[in-house]
Amino acid sequence: MTQTATIIGGGVIGGGWAARFLLNGWNVRVFDPDPEAERKIGEVLGNARHALPMLYDQALPAEGALTFHDRIDEAVEGAAWIQESVPERLDIKHKVFAEIQAACDAGAVIGSSTSGFKPSQLQEGASRPGQIMVCHPFNPVYLLPLIEVVGTEASDPALLDRASNLLRSVGLFPLRVRKEIDAHIADRFLEAVWREALWLIKDDIATTEEIDNAIRYGFGIRWAQMGLFETYRVAGGEAGMKHFIDQFGPALAWPWTKLMDVPELTDELAQKIADQSDAQSGHLSIRELERKRDNNLIAMMRALKQQGAAAGRLIAAHQKTLDLPPVEETPMITVRRTVPVDWTDRNGHMNEGRFGQIFSDAAEIVMDVAGAGEDYIAAGGSYFTVENTIKFLAEANAGEPVEVRTRVTDGEGKKLRCFHELVRTSDDTLLATSDQLMLHVDMKTRRTSLPTPEVAKRIAAFAAAHKE
Repeated sequence: MTQTATIIGGGVIGGGWAARFLLNGWNVRVFDPDPEAERKIGEVLGNARHALPMLYDQALPAEGALTFHDRIDEAVEGAAWIQESVPERLDIKHKVFAEIQAACDAGAVIGSSTSGFKPSQLQEGASRPGQIMVCHPFNPVYLLPLIEVVGTEASDPALLDRASNLLRSVGLFPLRVRKEIDAHIADRFLEAVWREALWLIKDDIATTEEIDNAIRYGFGIRWAQMGLFETYRVAGGEAGMKHFIDQFGPALAWPWTKLMDVPELTDELAQKIADQSDAQSGHLSIRELERKRDNNLIAMMRALKQQGAAAGRLIAAHQKTLDLPPVEETPMITVRRTVPVDWTDRNGHMNEGRFGQIFSDAAEIVMDVAGAGEDYIAAGGSYFTVENTIKFLAEANAGEPVEVRTRVTDGEGKKLRCFHELVRTSDDTLLATSDQLMLHVDMKTRRTSLPTPEVAKRIAAFAAAHKE
């Protein structure tokens, strides 16, 4: 049964939450009195539809239904997840929570996107305080996986666990914060960097662009895949973390930073920052910057996925929970996915080498369903490609949904021959074909051999069923 999420507040963060749930197959209801809410969420959703599917090597679930509601009680009735993303004013949040709890199920998760308030502050005066928790995301919510989950002694432990499991089911990473604290964990780091950056600008030491360059060309890349402490452990060399602390710890006593002091954000300083930011990025619209950000995040996270590290490991684990294409059909649907941005070349379309990869992925699915998958290979048998003729018929571009339709055309003896068709599913355009001949190989001798009788029988059955 399709689950329902309700989003209260449809700004940038609320829109990101809506997109994350919607693109993972949930029905989503939105309440926001802003008359522009539907347009704004539509624009966020457009970016999310372009971006999120490109992280995965198979298709996400079919989208849920998105509806907009004029009343909170209608929006929250029967919802399993309710996410509050209204302005950071405690009085507004308390009013919204009261309206939510008057109409929602007692077992529903009520999460708050607050970046600053503690859950105990949110729970003040609530009819069911244990139902309300902090679920603080990072923008864009549809791509960045971190959600800081914070409860209190009044929180229902079972509900916190269920919230974490639901977040994992849509590809997010719930970080359970042990004790409530102002600004949780991640924003405290961001605040420290922000304060230091303000001083560097105020004192004319660096511009906004120079500060951004220091981050994106240096430690920002390291942090993206190792975080803070693992990065410094490596910096300690063979002697490890203790050596690093002994070597660099004394620097903590030096007056390097002004973290305990905050520059006054005068009109002059604010204008200085704004002018430098305009010079840095003013030639791009916000939507263009968002698309640039999303494409960069996709390429980086896909690289991490290939290495099985950090956010990439999370994506790979979530991908395993997604439904595979219906290979029992004729022709087999062996691949169903979106063309990722890191598969494109200087012409802006899919590189010819990636056509070979997607057809290779399709052949591996045929092997899997024939019983010649990873266990079979580990036992000493596999199929190697000896000939592949690819015809390129039309362009495939980043963000386009595609599928591979496969027929087994020869399954006699050592042979496994497949004819693949790569199709853009949005308009059924045939993009490329592949006539691929594989031979069965003994993995010990690396020479051709006959498959096991069970595999041979399945492949012969495919060939018979796929005759036109």
